[in-house]
Amino acid sequence: MLSKVNPFIIESVYPCIDGGKYPVKREVGDVLTVRATVFREGHDISKVMLKHREKFGGSSWRWIETPMTVKNTGLDIYEGSFPLQKNTRYQYTIEAYTDLYQSWLKDTTKKFDSQQDIQSELIEGRSLIQETLDRVVSAPDIYRSYLLSFLTAMNEASSQAEKMALMSDTKLVEILTILSARGDSTVFEPALEVVVDRVRARYGTWYEMFPRSQGKKSGVSATFKDCIERLTEVKYMGFDVVYFTPIHPIGVTKRKGPNNSLICGPNDPGCPYAIGSELGGHKAIEPGLGTFEDFAEFEAACKEMGMEVALDFAINCSPDHPYVKEHPEWFFKRPDGTIKYAENPPKKYEDIYPLNFYAPGDNWKALWEEMRDIILFWCARNVRIFRVDNPHTKPVPFWHWMITEVQNRYPDAIFLSEAFTRPPMMEVLAKVGFTQSYTYFTWRNFKNEIIEYFSHLTQDETKEYLRGNLFANTPDILPQILQQGGRPAFKMRLVLAATLSSTYGIYSGFELCENAAVEGKEEYLNSEKYDYKVWDWDREGNIKDYIAKVNRIRRENEALHYYKNLRFYKSDDENILFYGKATDDGSSAVLVVVNLDPFKAHESKIYIPIKELGITGDETYELYNLITDEWLICKGAEVNIALDPAVEPAFIFKLIRWVHKEEKFDYFQM
Repeated sequence: MLSKVNPFIIESVYPCIDGGKYPVKREVGDVLTVRATVFREGHDISKVMLKHREKFGGSSWRWIETPMTVKNTGLDIYEGSFPLQKNTRYQYTIEAYTDLYQSWLKDTTKKFDSQQDIQSELIEGRSLIQETLDRVVSAPDIYRSYLLSFLTAMNEASSQAEKMALMSDTKLVEILTILSARGDSTVFEPALEVVVDRVRARYGTWYEMFPRSQGKKSGVSATFKDCIERLTEVKYMGFDVVYFTPIHPIGVTKRKGPNNSLICGPNDPGCPYAIGSELGGHKAIEPGLGTFEDFAEFEAACKEMGMEVALDFAINCSPDHPYVKEHPEWFFKRPDGTIKYAENPPKKYEDIYPLNFYAPGDNWKALWEEMRDIILFWCARNVRIFRVDNPHTKPVPFWHWMITEVQNRYPDAIFLSEAFTRPPMMEVLAKVGFTQSYTYFTWRNFKNEIIEYFSHLTQDETKEYLRGNLFANTPDILPQILQQGGRPAFKMRLVLAATLSSTYGIYSGFELCENAAVEGKEEYLNSEKYDYKVWDWDREGNIKDYIAKVNRIRRENEALHYYKNLRFYKSDDENILFYGKATDDGSSAVLVVVNLDPFKAHESKIYIPIKELGITGDETYELYNLITDEWLICKGAEVNIALDPAVEPAFIFKLIRWVHKEEKFDYFQM
């Protein structure tokens, strides 16, 4: 049997990820713009509406409509938008239907203008008004009164010309369009979704630290109180997220010694990623750091200074974790019944038992719920940011479920995916809910590969769901460029991380240009993953002031608060990378030039995108160097730049236009 036919074709909807399977991402204060191709047979006038509602709106769970406008008549491309005012999830879709009255009016006007008899058409038009009155009995009184007055006037009109003039009234057409019947309505399905995160999801500056290494006493753990003392310096450098590596009790069985040694002395602290002991697991605190009260004091101190705490969510269990005795069914078993430790052949991690997210029977359900409850436990203690260790080794459906569950209760929760793995896995983790993602930035060192990679992240469809958080180093990764390039490389990589993306981070020690490595590896020598450390935070050669300056530049220039506005521009030298960012309204524009070679000075001609920035060829403008506090007065596109990495490996320019007005020069800052 034939069913109702939907006459409209709605296709090429954008943004739409994988046919609507996954949501797009935005931030509070954004406007979501939606485009689509919409058409049907014939020449009737179509009405196309963009509809949106809160996904969990309760009593307000109703569609709000916004008319879409034609952007390309020949290609039937429509566009509409709506504001994203809340940190929540919205649904959106498109509805198309025929505007019966305007379609009638268009055809009747053509006949009337060609002096044809329109008596029958006028009867049809009057019936459309009467049908509307009969159908929308609950319409506002002002609408009904207006329509009734027109029917009366129609009865009193004597000529076709008078009636045609009445029925062409702008207000009448507007009301009938609003109240139009939608008998041929077609709605795009499934409804699409946009996750609206708070602005911290897009713009932030992370400082990663081992809390036990923030003290001044050798051989003992620092405490949360010691960490509070360090906050002044972290704040001075311009960071707004303080990210702790795991703070939970550390297992004793097979505990690792210094430099990942299998030999562990009685005073060696072990690796904090081997979580769990008789003192508790993921809902407990390593006693050497302090108590829950001390942690609350640290969190409050961060908040008072305008910073947030981020915690590491590492789904690792030491052999001493309470789960091993309480829930042995959650772990992988060998044929002899013993529990398997973690392996990544040829590497062995005897101090860690991995959890089995596909535990037999219904055991996996209890495991998934417990993992969710760990996050909820810390959310209840005012933590809203979580860096997730190795999420690519756990089931994607688990993350989809867990993140949705948490954000339904805490929509301001942010999850950072630490997945250095294959691109499809990195991207699907972002699609199913991770707010931010680690990237391959750590290993992108040359001009062409940086342009290609970041064009993909910020200009392709990837930008709709993956926000790259650029970490210049991590406790696990000391890149070769930092090992070999010394202080110039640290400064250069900092500028790249801080300006290519709107959110980036460093692991503590970066500000000291720490680059002692295990020979032949991208690993830190004497890593604090396996030991207590006491750092001299003021040691010679540090770049704390430089980091503070770059982060201040980020704060003061709005263009650097955004992610998708990255554009690459031409430079003649293969070692000189030139790019920029600007706000949509042009009120803030920043241009960045970086010498990617930490060993040699390079000079290059760069080409300012004057047309893109609205500058004419004979217009004078200035480039204010925010790094050196120097000015360049320019005219035209070509500018010569010299960068000596031993002095300054990068320049960050603020573009300032000269506008001639009333025979005076005013400064209009972009």
